[in-house]
Amino acid sequence: MQQYRNLLEQQCHQIDLQLSDAQYQQLLKYHALLIKWNKAFNLTAVRSPEEMISRHLIDSLSVLPYIDVESLIDVGSGPGLPGIPLAICRPDLPITLLDSNIKKSRFQFQAKAELGLDNVAVIHERVEKYHPEIPFDGVISRAFASLQDMIHWTSHLCSDSGVFLAMKGMYPEEEIELLPESINLRQSIRLTVPGTDGERHLLMLGRTST
Repeated sequence: MQQYRNLLEQQCHQIDLQLSDAQYQQLLKYHALLIKWNKAFNLTAVRSPEEMISRHLIDSLSVLPYIDVESLIDVGSGPGLPGIPLAICRPDLPITLLDSNIKKSRFQFQAKAELGLDNVAVIHERVEKYHPEIPFDGVISRAFASLQDMIHWTSHLCSDSGVFLAMKGMYPEEEIELLPESINLRQSIRLTVPGTDGERHLLMLGRTST
C-alpha cells in the first residue's frame, strides 16, 4: 500500500539510507508477507503494520552502514530479522539465517523464495548443533538476552578475526564488564531508529589478540 511505501521511504531518508525502487518494492513485499504469516504463525508480537516498518525493517537497516564483512550469519533470526532486510539491501553479501523454530524457518524459506534472495541461506537448527564448514566473518543477533550468552552460544560460528554484532537497546554496561577476557568491545554505536522509543545500540565485539 502507498501509505507503507511513504512511511518506509520517509524513515529510510531519516537514517540517510538511499535505496533503489526495486529494493523498496522487495522490502514492502517482505513486509506484506510478515503481516500475512504473522496472523497464523505468531512470528512477532508487533501487530501494527506501521510499527513493523519502524521496529523491524528500519531497526534492521539501521545497522547497514556498519556491516563490513564478507559473510554474515543472523543467529536466532526469527522471521528473518535483521537478516532479510540486510540481504535485500546487500545482494552482494552472503547471509545465513539460523533459527531452531520450525514455523519461523518455514517463513524464512518462503520469504527467500518469493523475494528471490539468492544470497540467503536458511538453516533450521539449534545454534550449538550447527557447525559450518567455514566460519563466518560476522555473527549478528538481536535476539540474545545477554552478550555473554551470545558469545557462549555463537563463538564456534565466528572466525578468529571475525566480529560479533550485537543489536541491543540501552547501553549494557554490566554485560560488557562481565565479558570474558578473550573478547573485547571494539566499538559501540548509538543507532537512530525513527518511529521507536528508547535507545538502540550496536555493539561490535571481537576476539582479544594474544
